[in-house]
Amino acid sequence: MLLAPETLPETQPFPLTQDSKMKMRLSLTIAGLCLACLPFGSRPADAAESAPADDANQLTESEKRSGWELLFDGSSTEGWRNYKRDDVSDGWKVQDGALVRHGKGAGDLITEEKFDTFELSLQYKISKEGNSGLMFHVVESEGRPYYSGPEIQIQDNKDGHDPQKAGWLYQLYKPGTARGEETPIDATRPAGQWNELYLRIGNDQCSVCMNGVRYYNFKIGDKTWKDRVAASKFAQWEGFGEAGKGHICLQDHGDLVSYRNIKIRRLEDDQPVKQPIDGKLGMKSVLAFPNLQWDQWQAVDDAGQVRPLRLIELTYAKDAPERLYAISQRGMIWSFENKPDVTESQLVLDLREKVYDWKKRGANEQGLLGLALHPDFKSNQKFYVYYSLADAEKSILSCFTMSKDNPHQADPKSEVVLMEIDQPFQNHNGGSIEFGPDGYLYIGLGDGGLRNDPYEAGQDLGKILGKILRIDVDNAANGKNYAIPADNPFVNTSGALPEIYAYGLRNPWRIAFDPASGRLWAGDVGQESWEEVDVITKGGNYGWSSREGTHPFGSQPVPESVSEPIEPVWEYDHAIGKSITGGRVYRSDRNAELTGKYIYADYVTGSVWALSYDPETGKATRNDQVLPDSIPVLAFGQDASGEVYYLTNSVRGECIYRFDAAK
Repeated sequence: MLLAPETLPETQPFPLTQDSKMKMRLSLTIAGLCLACLPFGSRPADAAESAPADDANQLTESEKRSGWELLFDGSSTEGWRNYKRDDVSDGWKVQDGALVRHGKGAGDLITEEKFDTFELSLQYKISKEGNSGLMFHVVESEGRPYYSGPEIQIQDNKDGHDPQKAGWLYQLYKPGTARGEETPIDATRPAGQWNELYLRIGNDQCSVCMNGVRYYNFKIGDKTWKDRVAASKFAQWEGFGEAGKGHICLQDHGDLVSYRNIKIRRLEDDQPVKQPIDGKLGMKSVLAFPNLQWDQWQAVDDAGQVRPLRLIELTYAKDAPERLYAISQRGMIWSFENKPDVTESQLVLDLREKVYDWKKRGANEQGLLGLALHPDFKSNQKFYVYYSLADAEKSILSCFTMSKDNPHQADPKSEVVLMEIDQPFQNHNGGSIEFGPDGYLYIGLGDGGLRNDPYEAGQDLGKILGKILRIDVDNAANGKNYAIPADNPFVNTSGALPEIYAYGLRNPWRIAFDPASGRLWAGDVGQESWEEVDVITKGGNYGWSSREGTHPFGSQPVPESVSEPIEPVWEYDHAIGKSITGGRVYRSDRNAELTGKYIYADYVTGSVWALSYDPETGKATRNDQVLPDSIPVLAFGQDASGEVYYLTNSVRGECIYRFDAAK
């Protein structure tokens, strides 16, 4: 779960500018999107390359609901004309769903409409050694379009002849360097393959992404901008970059280039982007257990610091549903009777000495992160936890047994460690664990952290990170305290870890089984652009880090051995929210408006939604706003009746809420 903005690489000015460096950081007010649609089917050498024409140039359901528009319909040049002309020259043609510059004298192509603040996304395919460009705020004054409109470079980075690479704002901005590297980040795919370029032009800040990787932020008209313009060739043209509104331009640089999936979303001053919803349920949140006291918990720690209670899981034993079990991220586990008027809880286990403190710098995604009670808990008294180890860079999956002397307290000496998982970074540790209807334990693991999946774990079946695991905790084999289910999808795949059930996840926060259908749901936290909801199937590939949501990410070649990614059932962009909190399917009959819907949230914006799902098509059919208020939901819990609760922080310990009709 991404609870704070991740740090962007430092943006380097061009040598011709002043010596100052500007560190760009991800702002919660910026919508960094990178849009494209990948095909569905068997994996070719390059998935984006193979997208059939009728799959391109379409808005997703989320895009339709949140204000995106197509600037190119895939079949005509409607809405476009040549610079300083009323028509489109014969040098441009529509071919296989793409707008292609193919002939001499094509000329620069501009939109008929002018735009001021907007988000723009397009895919381009450049020829070998080819060159082109995307300009914005172009006005038809004296000279060429680049006299007025800043240009984002588009070229073949390998064999091209311009030292300023694709995605750079020509002579003004370029991306920073990756950790341990000296050259600027290059996320472009080779000539002949489709790349995706995203541009945001806002009054507050602007940004550029290439294939889902954020390159840089900038602000038109600030001191840094003015200094760089003054040091560039553009200083000679009066009014360069100052129009504030103008045409979008595709440059004719004399080379073959193709464009498709050209989409725009207009940004209104001080107005949030339209929510991708079909309706508002207008429900209210109610404290589920208003009189509940947390055994041995205090809001002030030993150092005199106020520490809110931060619950991260609420669950029950399937064979003993009268009690609920809750865990705090700090490391405490409680149980209490599932009654609205309950007053007392019992501290089951205190793991604070073993668990890494999430309040430490950079550790807000660590701590006690998962709890699952054995399906036969009533008879064997076993439960399982997932936590970040206090004194090592590891995640621990272990089993505890309840005390023989006290049915509400665990024996702290009973711990049996099942897994020790090395964690290279503090974030993307996953941690959600659930028993499935089959009696096996499922474990959600992130890619290990940082940015851009630096260890390339997501698509590597030989690495444990970025996966959903499935293990048999009732048996032991091969020197481990668990066994591998015989029907796990990769038990007979050479080089693959047999524990893997599904792969291609960035940071699944959280996973949950629908108690009625048995489907496994996951909310996967995105990086720059897209948050997604997935229905997890055995052996499924969910795309990361070659894809973010349904959109291409980065330039790493995808192993030929992996299957074609399964599309999420729903996604939303970073103008809507920036950190998904995966939810649960509501199965209680107490709120008919919610029954059968997947309740999920975004932690950063505080939105809570209810998603309707069609299992026949594998797609969402409706997305409704549940609450009108902004609520920072950490996780969702569920009881035996199918009631769904949401969990949050509270210095008063008031952390568990349910949904009620507003009337």
